[in-house]
Amino acid sequence: MTHFRNLLFALPILAVSCSQNAKKEQANIADTALLANGTFGYDLSFLQKHDSVIVLKSSDSMAQIIVSPKYQAKVFTSTANGADGRSFGWVNYKTFDAKPDEHMNAFGGEDRLWLGPEGGKFSLYFKPGTKMEFANWHTPPAIDNESWQLVSKSDNEVAMSKTTEMLNYANTLLKIKLDRTVKLFSTDDIQKMLGINAEHKVKAVGFSTTNTITNNGDKAWDKTTGAPCLWNLDMFSPSEKTVIVVPYHENTTGKVATTDYFGQIPPDRVKYNKGILLFKADGKSRGKLGMPPNRAKNMAGSYDPQNKVLTITMYDVDGKGTYLNQEWTPDKPPFTGDAVNAYNDGPLATGGQMGPFYEIESVSPAAFLKPGQKLTHNHSVFHFTGDEAQLNQIALKTLGISLKDIQAAFK
Repeated sequence: MTHFRNLLFALPILAVSCSQNAKKEQANIADTALLANGTFGYDLSFLQKHDSVIVLKSSDSMAQIIVSPKYQAKVFTSTANGADGRSFGWVNYKTFDAKPDEHMNAFGGEDRLWLGPEGGKFSLYFKPGTKMEFANWHTPPAIDNESWQLVSKSDNEVAMSKTTEMLNYANTLLKIKLDRTVKLFSTDDIQKMLGINAEHKVKAVGFSTTNTITNNGDKAWDKTTGAPCLWNLDMFSPSEKTVIVVPYHENTTGKVATTDYFGQIPPDRVKYNKGILLFKADGKSRGKLGMPPNRAKNMAGSYDPQNKVLTITMYDVDGKGTYLNQEWTPDKPPFTGDAVNAYNDGPLATGGQMGPFYEIESVSPAAFLKPGQKLTHNHSVFHFTGDEAQLNQIALKTLGISLKDIQAAFK
């Protein structure tokens, strides 16, 4: 415990520091030139120039997140240490002032909501009868460039909604209502949800998204008409040594993962270690993998040893649910898809690259809904930074693997 004399000495410094922080955060639009790129303050300043974003702040820590109804209800980024802390989400600065893209407007975002399936006979991204290739691929506007409605907000929670229509590849018009609630967790919330005891040498931020889809039409969504699914995608900035960690059930049948979504991922980038899949996420080699629901657990994560950042994602998984195949072909069975995905960005054949970034994704089962029925998918994100010994204890408790073993996978 701090001695009273030391506390008295620290109070003037603390008061000045708090005053400075308050002035910095009270400025509606700060000057990015005064903030280091990669910090939360830098990203907040940038985003405020394009949108009246909503900042949720923790009452018991320096944790904050940025939410945007305008940009499709995204959680753009988060921090565990205020304006000067590391910004954990990936923001694609160049897209904001660029000419709109007919295929996808990649603004980035630490957690964004899409709908699936992307490919397959019930795809939402290809018009009926078109060949499934990039020239014909278009992200539905409601999840690409249209604003959402702000329903309500408080200090630690914001609710948003969107009503839309989408025509799938089977020529079914889907009338859809989407609802999304984002909640910033307190320190106690984080520890209870993950069953951990994070000590004072570790800073943390955590938030949940509750995503609901409603059949807003007068016809049922079934295996004949096709059905959509909810799809959470988390975009993070990589480092040279970042590794994605996906625990899985060993004692079950079938393949552990599909590793050839965009061509086969090289074997030196994917490892399997006693029920743990490890995927190199350095942003230098484009590849995506997916894990079926009978293999997937309800948790994945990553570790960046260069910045000492441990990331945990937690989501709903129905081991016996019907998940949609999202591959770009109408010829494969449409109801044999993945529940969890991971993506590492890298250069395209043309030499260009969107990122670099990496993604951890979770998907709901197919929304076989009668008119008026709803399906909800929960997805949460947590970041921890600080003392490596304490980060190691959190990794062991949540992901079931030590930081040493994560880092050893790709040496």
